[in-house]
Amino acid sequence: MQRKSVVRTPLNSVIVQRRSKTKSYRQSYRSCLGAASRLGLTPALTARRLNTSRRAPKSHNISEKVNPEHLALLLKTEWKLSYVSPLYKFRHTQLKSYSRQLSAYIAAEKQQGLAVEVEGLQSGFRVALSVVQGLTETDDDAETVLIQIHANPLFARQDEPQRSVWSGWLTCINGNTDYLHSLPKDFTCLPLFGCSGSEYLSGLVKSWFQQTFDCCFGPLEINHTSLQWLVALWTNCHTESSIQHLKMIWTLPVVPPVQITYTVNPQDAWELWCSVRTGQQKENEEEEGGSSIDIKEVMRLMQGLKGHFFRHFRLDLSAGSLRQVTTALGSAKCNGRIKISNSRYMITTLTLLTECALLKMPI
Repeated sequence: MQRKSVVRTPLNSVIVQRRSKTKSYRQSYRSCLGAASRLGLTPALTARRLNTSRRAPKSHNISEKVNPEHLALLLKTEWKLSYVSPLYKFRHTQLKSYSRQLSAYIAAEKQQGLAVEVEGLQSGFRVALSVVQGLTETDDDAETVLIQIHANPLFARQDEPQRSVWSGWLTCINGNTDYLHSLPKDFTCLPLFGCSGSEYLSGLVKSWFQQTFDCCFGPLEINHTSLQWLVALWTNCHTESSIQHLKMIWTLPVVPPVQITYTVNPQDAWELWCSVRTGQQKENEEEEGGSSIDIKEVMRLMQGLKGHFFRHFRLDLSAGSLRQVTTALGSAKCNGRIKISNSRYMITTLTLLTECALLKMPI
């Protein structure tokens, strides 16, 4: 059962085998939550929680700093997210060597009969790892790394170029400084991983990284609270970059399941957001030259949206779960799929996702 609603919101609405190593800092994870890690830390998730306050989004003209081809790829693609534990002895200066090693690894898997043909493509895989310059926000952030896999079409002519069959990246944007400073010097923290393409190639890439850099990967879902943060952060950008629409997909725990698509006029969403902003935030903006957003304001925005929907349709969205948020700036799904559509607010989105990934790090 699916319901759709397009409404105006009133202003008053308020396998993977690891190398054996000595039992030291280099001791491998048996799992992210299992045996003691090589970092010498307790095998559990961090005690940190998602920040209850964050800086309001700022427009970043990263198109002047980032390679246009890299930026076009990052923007046009929907990415499946994972988190990654710190990489042991990873060096940005060795990316060409890593490219050759990963190419050889894929070829070896194929030779052993473990790799399969990918979407009509055969042998001739070529891997390229490169640095995406211009995305780091602080001196503590490691440079973003882009991974691309190319292959020959099945019946390619001799002069026909290879085409891209898989892409991925590792990044850290505005990472938690306390956590980053706590890492031993041989570890590089690139906790957020995005990939697009064959799941099998994704598995091979992860497997190679795990064996080479003694790290572990895990799925990164975007939970209910993080999606609500994106509603607020993206709505806050409306006057500078029109969000065009605010579309939310909710599910209600009834039998049979009900999925509700709730689309709000962008100007109404903006005016509702302005109505829940506190006077204290306006004072901060004047005093500090930039505002912050508090979780209480996010909750008031969501209550206003849910209250308006209830008055019209007598359905209480508070009993349900937010599953997807879409605006002209991007879309995010609870299963960990993200698409960023506006380069000016890419930093804002990646900062939140980096924070979510770091919450998965062992303590």
